[in-house]
Amino acid sequence: MEGFRCGYVTLVGKPNVGKSTLLNALIGKKLSIVTPKAQTTRHRVLGILSEPDAQVIFLDTPGVIAPRSGLHQSMMHSVAGAVDEADLLLFVADACADQPDRRSLERVRARSAILVLNKVDRTSQHAVLPLAKAYLDLRAFEAVIPVSALRGDNVDALLKEIKSRLPLGVPLYPVDMLSEHPERFFVSEIIREKVFSHFRQEVPYAVAVNIRRYEENPGRKDLIQADIVVERSSQKGILIGAGGRALKAVGTAARKDIEVFLDREVYLNLFVQVRPNWRNQNALLQSYGY
Repeated sequence: MEGFRCGYVTLVGKPNVGKSTLLNALIGKKLSIVTPKAQTTRHRVLGILSEPDAQVIFLDTPGVIAPRSGLHQSMMHSVAGAVDEADLLLFVADACADQPDRRSLERVRARSAILVLNKVDRTSQHAVLPLAKAYLDLRAFEAVIPVSALRGDNVDALLKEIKSRLPLGVPLYPVDMLSEHPERFFVSEIIREKVFSHFRQEVPYAVAVNIRRYEENPGRKDLIQADIVVERSSQKGILIGAGGRALKAVGTAARKDIEVFLDREVYLNLFVQVRPNWRNQNALLQSYGY
């Protein structure tokens, strides 16, 4: 495989700059959940793009924040690990920002990186120039590429730049493999995405999703049972809603997306469990995959 390139590419940046949307655009399939709310991504999400000339192993990461809980500390540990693994970093920034994201920049100062200015559909490329210069005054980048991950603008140019900067090597994963995460991981993420979409304020951030049962039934619908974990009884009441209508709406929306992702029909049963202060309990964090 002469000239073939393969390597790890980690996406880094503050919350809500569009890292997950960009990963999905680069891969060509929805792997990372996306909502308008900040801090939606909690896990390192690995996505594999295999092409005739390269295999790019993308690592989406949580937005860089100052930790305020055990969950936040776990998220930032995930960011640090993904940065250490990377052959190349994509430092993703909001093209509409009025100043550089210095906190996130501290995590990538000594690493080879491309500056990706996302959301250019909300501004003009001319308006982006001062922000790009401000970043370049702080550190050198391998390239500066403006994109709109939402519309797909300039994503192909970004991918070409990424592949040109990966090391020579053989594929690390089978070419038909999209991720190393099991299906149940993506199922839990889809459920959590629907909680973010249906509820406001603190409730989505107090939620974890734990797959209680995952049963594949060839020729019949798969059975999935999942616990939506919250910290307070009041949050449980909000999630269930009057007559169970709120939980049913989440379940219906989640089931539809799960069936699209798995390409098969499923029975989805959701339960709400209260686990006080789970975001600061290491045993519970580990059991929920953090």
